[in-house]
Amino acid sequence: MKRISFIFWLCLSFTFSTFGQKKFAGNPVLEGWYADPEGIIFGKKYWIYPTYSAPYNQQVFLDAFSSPDLVNWTKHSRILDTAAIKWAKRAVWAPSIIEKDKKYFLFFGANDIQNDNEYGGIGVAVSDQPEGPFKDHLGKPLIDKFYHGAQPIDQFVFRDGSDYYLFYGGWKHCNVAKLNVDFTGFVPFEDGSIFKEVTPENYVEGPFMFKKNGKYYFMWSEGGWTGPNYSVAYAVSDKPTGPFVRKGTILKQDPTIGTGAGHHSIIHDPRRDYWYIVYNRRPLDQTDRNARVTSIDRMYFDKNGEILPVKMTFKGVRKAKLR
Repeated sequence: MKRISFIFWLCLSFTFSTFGQKKFAGNPVLEGWYADPEGIIFGKKYWIYPTYSAPYNQQVFLDAFSSPDLVNWTKHSRILDTAAIKWAKRAVWAPSIIEKDKKYFLFFGANDIQNDNEYGGIGVAVSDQPEGPFKDHLGKPLIDKFYHGAQPIDQFVFRDGSDYYLFYGGWKHCNVAKLNVDFTGFVPFEDGSIFKEVTPENYVEGPFMFKKNGKYYFMWSEGGWTGPNYSVAYAVSDKPTGPFVRKGTILKQDPTIGTGAGHHSIIHDPRRDYWYIVYNRRPLDQTDRNARVTSIDRMYFDKNGEILPVKMTFKGVRKAKLR
């Protein structure tokens, strides 16, 4: 079986290359079990910050990956470790990162708390460079309680001009809060509230947002992450805080490619106006809940700005060096 797998991947590698020069990334794009990937561009490099997909008591660090062209990836090991986050004891996952004032802020979930009596939630770490190492920014969780029924996990930080919003939430509830200038807390909304619920129809977890042509595209994962029917849906609004009306599903399992396709992010190359969806999926020969891999495929829009269904591939995306 191992020899057959080796020959299979060798054939794929040959198919996606010309005289030793790879033209396509191939999926999965990262070697190993990785999930919940956040893709982003810093400078002239693409970056992916994923969850190390393992049992919760082993999932105690985060790696990162960088590439100049989406094809050749460099691994940056243990950019964050629970040894540096004293309050985090188990299961750090679903990182979200943003650059502000020449520093890199990494938001993460830790400890998988199940109620307000357990200690953990969403934390923030900071570094002077995207590859870390990251250190605890607060010495405690940024959010450590359930608000509006949302488990404090699956955080995503979204910049809109000079404002920074944190979307988060599991257990079929999603909240948004407005971060203060140094990311140590939150600024109340006009009505005095800190956390606003923005849960769209069928939301489960994994929120993500991007802006295109003045519209706010809010995306999330539906179904259970351990099952085959995990998928990605989206909504559009004129404001980052909604209201959000579900448009439909754009990524789901393909019985010829993989199952459990979800918990994604989006990379936009503004010079080419290319849009990429970075997501996790489960290989067809795997049933273990943690056997998840990270893949990248192109994402397209129709003439009305609606997202077209994404076709999962083994080929992956074409080499695209950042200009």
